[in-house]
Amino acid sequence: MPEPASPTSAGSPPLAPRHWPTWLLVGACVLLARLPWALQRRLGSAVGAVLALAMRGRREVAARNLALCFPELDDAARRELLRRHFRALGIGLFEFARAWWGSVAPLRRGLRIEGLEHLEEARAGGRGVILVSGHFTTLEACGRLMCDHVPLAGMYRPHGQPPLEWAVKRGRLRYAVAMFGREELRPAIRHLKAGGVLWFAPDQETRRGDSVFVPFFGVPASSLTSTHQLARLAGASVLAFAHERRDDGGYTLRLSPAFDHFPTTDATADTARVMQAIEAMARAVPAQYLWIHRRFKRQPDGVDPYA
Repeated sequence: MPEPASPTSAGSPPLAPRHWPTWLLVGACVLLARLPWALQRRLGSAVGAVLALAMRGRREVAARNLALCFPELDDAARRELLRRHFRALGIGLFEFARAWWGSVAPLRRGLRIEGLEHLEEARAGGRGVILVSGHFTTLEACGRLMCDHVPLAGMYRPHGQPPLEWAVKRGRLRYAVAMFGREELRPAIRHLKAGGVLWFAPDQETRRGDSVFVPFFGVPASSLTSTHQLARLAGASVLAFAHERRDDGGYTLRLSPAFDHFPTTDATADTARVMQAIEAMARAVPAQYLWIHRRFKRQPDGVDPYA
């Protein structure tokens, strides 16, 4: 009988013939993950420029997001930010592949970590910790780099293609102690109650789970209350985890002090605090936030700003 998947195992690979085309794609990505890092960065910039042309719909979504979130910028400044975003996106694709299936030794050079003492303080006494971040182009590479310094588990949305889900989860489990799907709340809570550290990015709202409208860049954004719920049920501390790709090619990981008086009894207020923290991260490195996502599709008045 095939080995079932679990938070600490990817299970058996799906090898049915209908999955072979996806396996060919995975194999190509594994090979690309082994290219020299300097070459990957150059290719990533070029791939980003191609994506900006090929992904017209996503480019328009990103442009609309930038117009909503940065009304103070003129058209020329937003076009430049959009160009830089797709460049960051292209480099990020190679970072993802390298984090899952390659070596991050080149990424460790020049690494800066700030605020690790805040995490150690939060973990004192065996309390669980939630590291809240957002969907940035650097999230996978920097998540792996953080695993060099703390046993980290992650919460993620499983992929729809079984071979890709298996390969990505297996790659992540090379460095993460566990990977919990968005529906695996009970094992994630057990992990936190046992004093574990959980990385979580709650800034992409889905139809599942409780959500509320809170400001994000001054725009109402339907946002999951999951951070409030996890912290309340597990008695966990919550820290903001920012990360960035610097202009010199190095990376910075930055941990903030634990949120004071969190969680409260007000899920909306707590969710607003989380989104405010993620907004601050995005304002610090705006080109590296994932603007191609339809973050504001659901609105209180029912009007789709992307229509």
